[in-house]
Amino acid sequence: MPQPSNGTASETTGLLSGQNGDARGSLTILDYFRTVFSKHQTAGMESDNKFVRIPAQVLHVTKVTLYSNYVNILLVFVPLGIVAGAMGWDPTTVFILNFFAIVPLAAVLSFATEEISVKLGQTMGGLLNATFGNAVELIVSIVALRNGEIRIVQSSMLGSILSNILLVLGCCFLAGGIHNTRTGTARGIEQDFNSTVASTMSSLMAVASASLIIPATLYAALAGSKEDTKGNILVLSHGTAIILLILYVLYLVFQLRTHANLFDAEQAAEDEDTEEPQMGPWAAAFVLVVVTIVVAICAEYLVDSIDSLVETAHISKTFIGLILLPIVGNAAEHVTAVVVAVKDKMDLAMGVAIGSSMQIALLVTPFLVILGWIIDQPMTLHFETFETVVFFLSVLVVTYVIQDGKSNYLEGAMLLGLYIIIALAFLVYPDDATEPAKPERIAGMVARSVKTFVGL
Repeated sequence: MPQPSNGTASETTGLLSGQNGDARGSLTILDYFRTVFSKHQTAGMESDNKFVRIPAQVLHVTKVTLYSNYVNILLVFVPLGIVAGAMGWDPTTVFILNFFAIVPLAAVLSFATEEISVKLGQTMGGLLNATFGNAVELIVSIVALRNGEIRIVQSSMLGSILSNILLVLGCCFLAGGIHNTRTGTARGIEQDFNSTVASTMSSLMAVASASLIIPATLYAALAGSKEDTKGNILVLSHGTAIILLILYVLYLVFQLRTHANLFDAEQAAEDEDTEEPQMGPWAAAFVLVVVTIVVAICAEYLVDSIDSLVETAHISKTFIGLILLPIVGNAAEHVTAVVVAVKDKMDLAMGVAIGSSMQIALLVTPFLVILGWIIDQPMTLHFETFETVVFFLSVLVVTYVIQDGKSNYLEGAMLLGLYIIIALAFLVYPDDATEPAKPERIAGMVARSVKTFVGL
């Protein structure tokens, strides 16, 4: 059959520009899917018709949020966890589903906070990150505190601190040390960071550990007294919590205002990685509110299933709060810290690991004590003797490791090893191990640790 001349259409001529109809149709479908699933553009966002523009903007914000982190693939567990809790499924199933549901929600919460911080500037951005940086731990702890689960609250706070200063920092030192030793991107075989900033942070952590040692020692000293021991511990805890909150505010002023030059290296590393915001502040605030509500729902079901999980799985509440729950809220921060450590940006990694621990010790934990005071829950800073000593020794070891302003993979392996030892200890630590220790035993342990620290 002869081909038609130029400009003459036939049965086989494409509908547009003379192209083959099937090929053009395939190309159109591909373009359609690229546009729909692209996080950089969404059709209809510039439309004058609000019934087209608003759904397009919602779709765009949803895509940007979902593409913000690989861990968001776990968001499929969110509806499963909520349905499991609402339908009264097996408590172990409810716990596992909501456990995995909160991990990506924490990552989304962190992403939305960063998007808002970009527009607010350094000072307000720092305050916002301080407020929402540990929002997941705070929400879970508030739910547990409202239900009277004081042990869960205390162990989750302590676990968050230990996971940051031992697990996260250990992974940063180990991964960064091995990678940079192999590639030669670090000087020699060690990575450097700002020792002055690290020293300031470790000093504040030492103060936080002292704030736990003093109530534990007082409780042991009052064990044989006729006075109201619990009432006295509550008074001490309330006063200490207020002082710790004041210290944290002073630290923010120190970091963001009066001594900001000390944190220039960390700020420079952050600025280097800063990208243009992917969504507006109002859209980010909307995501923040929605995700916070969903986290609260998942946390409610998670906490409600703990008692049954303890009975069926034969593990203690202390282990759940100290080891498992911190993984939920800190997973995204863990990945971020390790990635920047591999890039040889140790000041930023230190800021994520130690800074998050300080927020828990000086902001979140005192806030929960004050909140317990308000809602008439006996939340105190009196932790069990074993937990207090573990916390103090962990801070002591970390202070030793970071005091020279250098890190290597061996130091990272030591911190990870210590964290695994602590996890094993709390795996076999029963919930009923609450016998008050004699004050001279606590004082002796602390005195020996201090003597070792000062080299006596």
